[in-house]
Amino acid sequence: MFFCLLPSVYCLVLTACAYCFRLALKRMTSTILEVTGLYKFFGGLAAVADVEFYLERGEILGLIGPNGSGKTTVFNLIAGVFKPDRGSIKLDGQDITGASSAAVCQMGIGRTFQIPLPFSRLTVLENVRLGRVYGSQPAQSIRQAEMEADEILEFIGLKAKRSVLSGSLPLLDRKRLELGKALATRPKVLLLDEILGGLTPVEIDTAMKLILAIRDSGVTLVVVEHVMKAIMGI
Repeated sequence: MFFCLLPSVYCLVLTACAYCFRLALKRMTSTILEVTGLYKFFGGLAAVADVEFYLERGEILGLIGPNGSGKTTVFNLIAGVFKPDRGSIKLDGQDITGASSAAVCQMGIGRTFQIPLPFSRLTVLENVRLGRVYGSQPAQSIRQAEMEADEILEFIGLKAKRSVLSGSLPLLDRKRLELGKALATRPKVLLLDEILGGLTPVEIDTAMKLILAIRDSGVTLVVVEHVMKAIMGI
């Protein structure tokens, strides 16, 4: 089923009109994320205007649009980087509007970034372990955090590189690590911001399988992407 959200004419003029497509294997009955009447102004510019959507547990929601249409700003509002000027954001029925990014993370929303920036002087394992220490449901000890980080590395296909300094990883592995860091925070909802950008067609196919595996593991996804093959394939 496809869901399309067209912003108001005001939003169309100022933000080049972003579109949301709901991509789901089946309808669920439990709304996990609800965004209502969201606005964000930078000076006189409405970067986000009257954006509304809801996300059912187990779905993948694709958010597409041209550069400058406000997609990443929507993510920043949901993740607590920016505070909305108007509107509300609810996670599992709880109003999280304006909460800090740390609080939002601990409540169960994780995210990736367009440009993966791992802690380059830390190993792959150490990068993921940080998420288990500071994210939602944090590990009770470093040993537990390391064991759980190893499980995540196995899942994303980086277990063999656990001791490699993350700054030396090729792009595909940095993207995998970006996913691993986000998964380590134990998210209910994961926001993926152009995770496939810069990858080859073969690498995109590999990453798409990983994204579907993440959904199948019980994480609900919102995906910003320019690669239409990918957005339709998931």
